[in-house]
Amino acid sequence: MKCENKWIIFKDSTMREGLDVPGVTLDQVQKLELLQRLAEIKVPEVEIVAPGHFDRDILSLKEMVPGKLRIKTSGLIYGYGSLWREQIKKAIGLLDRFDILMPLSDLRPPAGRAEKTSQMNDVLKFALDNGAEAGVGFPHATQVESDFLLEMCRQAVEAGAKRITLYDTNGSSDPWSVEELIGQVRAITEIQLCFHAHNDLGMATANSLAAVLAGADCLDVTVNGLGDRAGNASLEQVAVALYLKGVSHDVRLDLLPDLSRAVAEMTCVPVSQLAPIVGGFAFCQKSPSHLELPGLFEPFDPALIGAVRSVCKV
Repeated sequence: MKCENKWIIFKDSTMREGLDVPGVTLDQVQKLELLQRLAEIKVPEVEIVAPGHFDRDILSLKEMVPGKLRIKTSGLIYGYGSLWREQIKKAIGLLDRFDILMPLSDLRPPAGRAEKTSQMNDVLKFALDNGAEAGVGFPHATQVESDFLLEMCRQAVEAGAKRITLYDTNGSSDPWSVEELIGQVRAITEIQLCFHAHNDLGMATANSLAAVLAGADCLDVTVNGLGDRAGNASLEQVAVALYLKGVSHDVRLDLLPDLSRAVAEMTCVPVSQLAPIVGGFAFCQKSPSHLELPGLFEPFDPALIGAVRSVCKV
């Protein structure tokens, strides 16, 4: 895989998905610190409002004085139920942009595919008519027939959506399927296309790279891969992997270890010693056959991320 001249936008979801990890909470001081660190590392956008905790998150955002933040903020609003009009009005002027969620699974509301299409168009029109920078997100995009997904994408584009996000909601997809699906959606739209990976089968990083290869412009990531169940695509893994494949982005790789440690401390969720990129053993060599030329056994020079190689003889 080589994608020279490709530019990828990262949307960090640590402050949304990360709070779905059991036992994880962030107070206002920690949220501000995380926002500052993400801005420093040059992540351009942070997803800060969860649809299931809309009022809580909007109140928290108000206390942060959004106009003074050095990073764009976004959030999610369910495109059904009785609250979407009120929530859209509250979000406008506070969030830089938001995405309307329309689950594609037949088991989630709205009931019926025609109803999903109609409801999405109504909610999106309301948001755009009120001056919002609004996109559409499709949970279960990898779990439904591609014809239905493509039709929903066409409808979203025609209705004026500014971005489409495809969710591998249960983490069951694979790189080949993701590449095919993203390619199909890319062929019918030129608006920003984002991919949201879950790591239930350990493929979130690979699936994110496949999405880029197929034409995605934007990736949802979280620090340390925090997220629901087995987590999401890891910012540090995806950022380094894309860099090594010739894909451009703004993220400062040298700040990744410090960011990882800070988030682990904030959330009380330790990073595995075996974690790629930021794990304690990532550049620790023990095998005697490796010690003469350790660089041959590493995917990149640890100096790229400000790390130092170590030797363990025990």
